[in-house]
Amino acid sequence: MPQRKWWETGVVYQIYPRSFQDSGRSGTGDLAGIITRLGYLADVLGVDSLWISPFFPSPMKDFGYDISDYTDVDPLFGDLATFDRLLEKAHARGLRIIIDWVPNHTSDQHAWFLDSRSSRQAVHRDWYIWADASSDGSPPNNWVSMFGGAAWQWDEPTGQYYLHSFLKEQPDLNWRNAETREAMYDTLRFWLDRGVDGFRIDAAHMIMKDPRLRDNPLRERYQGPDEYPRFVHRYDQRHSDMHRVFREINALLASYPGDRVSIGEVATDRWDRFVAYYGIDGDGLHLPFNFDLIFNTAWDADAVRASVDGYEAALPKGAWPNHVFGNHDHPRLATRIGRKQARVGAMMLLTLRGTPTLYYGDELGMVDVHIPLDRQHDPMANREQGQGRDGCRTPMQWTEGRHAGFTAPDAPAPWLPLNDDYRTHNVAVELTDPTSMLSLYRHLLALRKTTPALSQGDYEAIDGAPDGCFAYLRLERSQRMAVLLNMTSFPLRVNLSGGGAGSVAVSTHLDRSDQVSLTDVELRADEGIVIEL
Repeated sequence: MPQRKWWETGVVYQIYPRSFQDSGRSGTGDLAGIITRLGYLADVLGVDSLWISPFFPSPMKDFGYDISDYTDVDPLFGDLATFDRLLEKAHARGLRIIIDWVPNHTSDQHAWFLDSRSSRQAVHRDWYIWADASSDGSPPNNWVSMFGGAAWQWDEPTGQYYLHSFLKEQPDLNWRNAETREAMYDTLRFWLDRGVDGFRIDAAHMIMKDPRLRDNPLRERYQGPDEYPRFVHRYDQRHSDMHRVFREINALLASYPGDRVSIGEVATDRWDRFVAYYGIDGDGLHLPFNFDLIFNTAWDADAVRASVDGYEAALPKGAWPNHVFGNHDHPRLATRIGRKQARVGAMMLLTLRGTPTLYYGDELGMVDVHIPLDRQHDPMANREQGQGRDGCRTPMQWTEGRHAGFTAPDAPAPWLPLNDDYRTHNVAVELTDPTSMLSLYRHLLALRKTTPALSQGDYEAIDGAPDGCFAYLRLERSQRMAVLLNMTSFPLRVNLSGGGAGSVAVSTHLDRSDQVSLTDVELRADEGIVIEL
């Protein structure tokens, strides 16, 4: 078996910096706060790399995903010297740093766009997507914004519309302009030269649009109130020309030492389209984010197995899989399936073949918080009838003390309210409980790190499991691990003929290490086990 790269055998941990740790009294997390928690991440939890959501200068209309300068740090989070210190201290602990890169759009306060909208003859005019109005003065086509309404904003001084796939304060870059592409690649070089280990590429599937700006077709039989899913997004995203860009990014990363990684946020509901993001012979994105178990799959053993098997079957030769169960844009795992099944989900995530990505706080069983309307920040709330993404972005729960240890006890309230259960679901309390969710994650991460079959071995589904049980093997040379996951709330008896026997390496209940035979295994309700055969 070939030597695996660090991003193939390691575990990625996403940090939403506003909500991870405030180093002062602002009520907002920052880079210095992350530095103070590196010991927890490396030594207590045991992850391998940190993906840090945007910390660049920004008007914060979309909380950092509207960037006004790609090569600096917003004062809210610190400065470049703080980032360099974070990078140095993380590397000293063996932690890699992956940062967000937002190529689809900038802030409307970015110097490029300020110049672009100054006149039709501006140097940066063609760096963004401008178009004339239709004959009746309406937008150039029927494209709509992710945040609601038309994706086109009229600019009175220059007499044209500009495209914004998200907020009107987030104008889309024109990636068909060679100068735009090279300037954006220069922003990658800036951070690579500083020593970052890779990039998570935001909305990667949206960077290339149809050059003819054709209307999107309407989706047949759609009855929902939201206008965005009313359309088949054929022309405003996923244009095949984007793969040329990914090849160029791949080549740029390859010119630096140390296996720098590209992770792409992509969206598609077909495996043949998804695996195309890997490119040809691995010249595309290293890890297109696999969201299928968030977006498209019911929490059901048969459906989950079908998803995993379909993904494995579609992967090109040499491509490496990955799985994501939560992030800053979607309800938390424990909110979606409950805390009991979230333990089963943790075992699945950390034992399937491929690179797992954890979302901060999921290791505690954090759930979404209902945010009152007067404390909402997320612009998506306007589209979602009052409930946006703030609920899954609340502060990390470190202690049972005031503000959960996220900010100083005498500080003002954190930028988002805490969950009422933070006194029982926090790092300090769960570290003292040998059966807590945090203890389970620590066991699973340690087992994965010391077990080649789990970190890099082959995957093989096991047939014959009873309804409600997802069963599979992980194989590396002579090492064989069986994973049995009861995805129901009632006990199951598993009888797998010819499956062999072994000892339980870990149970989601953290209370057994017995010898078992795959011909007769008792799984309690909401229990998963890993068996060393």
